[in-house]
Amino acid sequence: MKVRRWIIPLAVVAVLTLTALAYRHPAVMIQLGEQLWACFG
Repeated sequence: MKVRRWIIPLAVVAVLTLTALAYRHPAVMIQLGEQLWACFG
């Protein structure tokens, strides 16, 4: 049961860290902007 208590917070931290690292690359921001624009265009 103790292991389960640590798995979810570690997974959340890992996802947030990877997301923050992805936003540091300008190409990712451009691609996300183009995908968002394509939804409404």
